[in-house]
Amino acid sequence: MISTRFVLKRLLLLVPVLVGVASLVFSILHLSPGDPALTIAGERASEEFVRQIEESLGLNDPIWVQYGRFLVDAAQFQFGESFIIQRNTAVREVLANKLPVTLELAIYGQLIGISLGIPLGILSAVKQDSITDHLTRIGALAGISVPIFWSGPLLILLFAQVLGWLPTSGRISVLYNVEAIRVTGLVTVDTLLAGNWEMFVSAVRHMILPASVIGVYSMALISRMMRSSMLEVIRQDYMRTARAKGQGAKITVLKHGFRNAMIPVITVIGIQFGGLLGGAVLTETVFAIGGIGTLLVEAIKVGDYPIVQGTVLTFAFLFTLVNLGVDITYSILDPRIEQ
Repeated sequence: MISTRFVLKRLLLLVPVLVGVASLVFSILHLSPGDPALTIAGERASEEFVRQIEESLGLNDPIWVQYGRFLVDAAQFQFGESFIIQRNTAVREVLANKLPVTLELAIYGQLIGISLGIPLGILSAVKQDSITDHLTRIGALAGISVPIFWSGPLLILLFAQVLGWLPTSGRISVLYNVEAIRVTGLVTVDTLLAGNWEMFVSAVRHMILPASVIGVYSMALISRMMRSSMLEVIRQDYMRTARAKGQGAKITVLKHGFRNAMIPVITVIGIQFGGLLGGAVLTETVFAIGGIGTLLVEAIKVGDYPIVQGTVLTFAFLFTLVNLGVDITYSILDPRIEQ
């Protein structure tokens, strides 16, 4: 049973992390070259018009006043409006449209990695130095080594162009209007809630390739960590004692070994999922899925500072939530961690 004190303590530890990230973002954007007022007004705007924009945005205030206002706005998740990407649109609205895209991709990719990586890691550890172990380790090494910008086009070429089984890009067929049934922003979930099976199948078919690209990389890391962790657990005295008492090998591994071996694996899963939320830029680009990672790169290129601030702080917030989930999972697997 998870204690409320443990959860509250972890939540309080998230506050200084988020404040630190917000301070770092504020400092970097104010030290970076470029004038936000000039970006909004345009290069041909008069100096008077630029000064008016600076006054309206509070850019003429002392730096400590701007910093305090930024922290208050960040706590309320208010970052103003987009300068360029979606002019006069609230940053919160832009992020609300883009975040579900990356979140859906990361969830399915990680589910594929977990469902394949954990069983393969256990099998590799139980059958150490066998053909199965060697094949699993080679496959994991290949999954880590192959870059996404190479494996993605290769899968498109094979399954979309040659075999014609799956679509090449996008989230769903252009024949369907997803916005009409939007609830969560997750296409597969929204189509399922709407009960439209044709749209649901189309969304799943479009998700298979990009999720598989992420899932293979995730599977490789998880399986390697699961193998090394399980090998360490198998050699423990309590495992030998269980076997000596006549307990079967499968029951010993799954009942006594799996729970303890999962603790370091949970760390890898948490770090990976947090990284996928901000690092799926290549996958989104290859498969033409406009998620929040692609949005951040575009905002940096054109100097849309409110979008940059909102996106980075959203990444930080989501990452801290993932770490909180990892800590809670630790306490479930091993209640001694709370102490």
